[in-house]
Amino acid sequence: MLKRVFVAPDPGRVRLRFAARAVLGIGLAVVVCGLAGHSLTGAVTGGLAALLALFTVADATVRGQAVTTALLPAVGLPVLAAAAELHDVPVARDLVFLAVVGAGVYARRWGPRGHSLGVFAFMTFFVAQFLHATPGQLPELYAAVLLSVLSAAAVRFGLWCYERRLPPPPVPAPPAGTGLVRVTTRQAVQATAGAGFALVAGQLVSGQRWYWAVGATWWIFVNTASRGETLVRGFRRVLGTVIGIALGLLVAAPVHGAPVPTAVLVAAAVFGIFYTAAVSYTWMMLWVTFLAELLYGLLGVLTPGLLALRLTETAVGALGAVLAVLFVLPVTTHLTTDAWIQRALRCVHACTAEAAARLADSATADPAPRVAELEQLLARVRLSVAPLVHPLNPMHGRKRRARRVLALLDDCAREIRGLVAVAADPEASHDARLAAACWRVEAAVEALTRGSEHITAPTEPPVEPALAHLHGLERALSELAEPLRTPSGSPLVGA
Repeated sequence: MLKRVFVAPDPGRVRLRFAARAVLGIGLAVVVCGLAGHSLTGAVTGGLAALLALFTVADATVRGQAVTTALLPAVGLPVLAAAAELHDVPVARDLVFLAVVGAGVYARRWGPRGHSLGVFAFMTFFVAQFLHATPGQLPELYAAVLLSVLSAAAVRFGLWCYERRLPPPPVPAPPAGTGLVRVTTRQAVQATAGAGFALVAGQLVSGQRWYWAVGATWWIFVNTASRGETLVRGFRRVLGTVIGIALGLLVAAPVHGAPVPTAVLVAAAVFGIFYTAAVSYTWMMLWVTFLAELLYGLLGVLTPGLLALRLTETAVGALGAVLAVLFVLPVTTHLTTDAWIQRALRCVHACTAEAAARLADSATADPAPRVAELEQLLARVRLSVAPLVHPLNPMHGRKRRARRVLALLDDCAREIRGLVAVAADPEASHDARLAAACWRVEAAVEALTRGSEHITAPTEPPVEPALAHLHGLERALSELAEPLRTPSGSPLVGA
């Protein structure tokens, strides 16, 4: 886990810039709120609003990101008003909270913008519970949210908009068999059911901090699409919380909310959240927990008992998520894994065809976008297969076979990158055998996705570099037949 965080590649230092910009944007938002004369509650609200604006907005284009950021207050302020107005009406408050949960997950069907707005709406309601917001505080909280979102936007789109120099990241659409509409509908029902359990059980544990359990359930459902993914994410959330509490006892508690050291530690926690989010959910949760402890220290309520309560509520929320994905409209790991693997295999063929056309001197052929799409698809395959390769998975046969599939898909990607590099060489010539090799790759992909043909690896030794990469690709595809074509109940099938 340590290696994944500190040795994970960071092309173009995007994660580093993402985290550094977050510290700058959130710091500016808090300073602006302070200069506007806001109380500690207003400053905390503003800082969290800026964090969400910088963290959750993930549209493919800068213009899209700006539009989504502008829409955040339109969603968040009415939710904040509802949370504050219902502060003293527990039953109505709880029902509205569950409605926000369901609507927030359902909104994912509208892509990154729907996801961002759904998260912002949920977290606005959550923050209102965290700060015990009342109607009398609404004018200040409104101003804090607006000023902070504007501050975050000024940093993101004005001072440091590094995305303008980057190509838009490819975002592969979900496979037809597990379409986004179908999955989000199921997950909206699951999340609402899980949050309902967490809300009731969390209130039995604590009438004051029950919302932690609901928050745990919510965040476990974010960026998951199957039963297995949700279970693994629940485990990682609890583990990250445990480590974060230990860090808080060692660092946050002795600080006792002193302003200067707390500000420095808050900046470190924010940087940690943004820098580790893409590579380790456990580490991200460690920093989220540490940040929450620092904020409670500022509010003067941080105690070992409160930390123990947070762990208990997190476990309750994780249990709610587990029960929901197991018994409410479950989406199996195999269903999503198989669909993403097939998408990746078809992209392998598309990359090969584009590279072959480039070698044949086609003026319009460009394999680079296909390669970028393949990388995104393989990342999604790894996320989907994560439950099968998890260290705590007791099914060792499935674990070995899943690892074999991932290794062979990585081999395919490596051969594709090599083929594309050769195709980019203006001195590379078209070999007549390339067409035959490309046809065999197409046939192998069809055989793997349809499961109806025998695949044979090439036997003749390659001479040309491009042909060598194609033969390596053929071999990897032929070896994939064994782990992918297994009877029900075997690894990767029926999981």
